[in-house]
Amino acid sequence: MERRAEPAAALLVACALRIERAALRSGGERGAPDGYAVLRTGMGPRAADLAVARALAGPGGDRTAVLATGFCAGLVPGMNPGDLIVAEETRDPRGTVTCDGTALLAEALARAVPGATVHLGALTGSDHVVRGQERAQLRATGAIAVDMESAATLWTATRGARDARGALDRRGPVAAVRVIVDAPEHELVRIGTVRGGISAFRVLRAVLPAFFDWHRSSLLPRR
Repeated sequence: MERRAEPAAALLVACALRIERAALRSGGERGAPDGYAVLRTGMGPRAADLAVARALAGPGGDRTAVLATGFCAGLVPGMNPGDLIVAEETRDPRGTVTCDGTALLAEALARAVPGATVHLGALTGSDHVVRGQERAQLRATGAIAVDMESAATLWTATRGARDARGALDRRGPVAAVRVIVDAPEHELVRIGTVRGGISAFRVLRAVLPAFFDWHRSSLLPRR
């Protein structure tokens, strides 16, 4: 008997690390839409590509809202652990993905995490932890933050859903929100650790209501 594919989630929140998923889950799911799911992809762009492609393979995957989240490294001097990044676009060597509803998402985050600083700008992807001079080089491209999975997650979400003719067939909104745990004046030994970045964990556990607000707004008719 042929096994039917499971329906894709209506809202897929993708993160890489176990501790990121723990933070999101500890924040509760009050107000979550039907079909909400948290996906732990594993570290790195290849892991994100594979995990997101599998998650969107079921019926309805082309309409799933996809939001990449977790921790990141800030590139701009003056950023601090616990600051929020709302990506206006994500970049990696394959290209650029424009995010949806960024202004509304930033406003929702300001309500969900009062007092947190929210930065809007370009979020660039890397296949390794970025340190020192490389951080300055990425900033020179116009990016304000870097992580290893967001660009891959959104690229796969927007470019990976194709119809039977191989044409792009993707209608779900995409976004990326990251919490700075590693900044120019606050470098960590390893990006995957939160020692010295407890504020980042606390912020990440508080963001889900903003994600749900963003998802609800994405369902409204577009003018």
